[in-house]
Amino acid sequence: PRVKGWLLLENYTPTFIFSVLYLLIVWLGPKYMRNKQPFSCRGILVVYNLGLTLLSLYMFYELVTGVWEGGYNFFCQDTHSAGEADMKIIRVLWWYYFSKLIEFMDTFFFILRKNNHQITVLHVYHHATMLNIWWFVMNWVPCGHSYFGATLNSFIHVLMYSYYGLSAVPAMRPYLWWKKYITQGQLTQFVLTIFQTSCGVVWPCAFPQGWLYFQISYMISLIILFTNFYIQTYNKKASSRRKEYQNGSTATVNGYTNSFSSLENNVKQRKQRKD
Repeated sequence: PRVKGWLLLENYTPTFIFSVLYLLIVWLGPKYMRNKQPFSCRGILVVYNLGLTLLSLYMFYELVTGVWEGGYNFFCQDTHSAGEADMKIIRVLWWYYFSKLIEFMDTFFFILRKNNHQITVLHVYHHATMLNIWWFVMNWVPCGHSYFGATLNSFIHVLMYSYYGLSAVPAMRPYLWWKKYITQGQLTQFVLTIFQTSCGVVWPCAFPQGWLYFQISYMISLIILFTNFYIQTYNKKASSRRKEYQNGSTATVNGYTNSFSSLENNVKQRKQRKD
């Protein structure tokens, strides 16, 4: 009853339609762009990522202060005992739910820029499920124990979208060092969320147990997918670089980049683009 009449929460149909449209664009978008030049999107990417950085920072601040004001119990917090603080949490979590719709643009930018290698099973699974999960959370358990994962995720998104926004500016790229740590932070977030959710199972309160078991299961699925992504992205790259070093490849000799080889490759690329 506390969210009755709120935008997109009255019934599930709009959320379901948005999710289906998202999956259709994921499927048809790369086919449409196949024979087209990629779009730069640099200016709009800076604005988009800055906007999501600020929104994530706002949500993180409001959630932390709401939890503090309501005297939330870390081990288990029901959904009806903190009065006005509960309503503050609910209002912020509506923005969190809505942000999952905005974040569909992450994928659309990949498609427009023809970065199709970034549209992975993990990426699509995470984006498509979060909007739907949070529609149900907002209608049944929009505060209480639901706050923890959203608070951590908002903080991680401050780091993530600030990184993406700055990386859209070529001059800033050499100074960006925390991409690897974003994935480590995400994995830490999932583990901490499982721990905090499990506390509600061990020391139960009036928060529905079914939601806790679902949250633990979903976090486990993300840990599996993100761990696989981390191994594929960082461990295999590091292993490949070590092999190149040991073999004395033309790309790396004695720990130094072969600038002549790089220059030759750049010239060839320019000629190809000119043709």
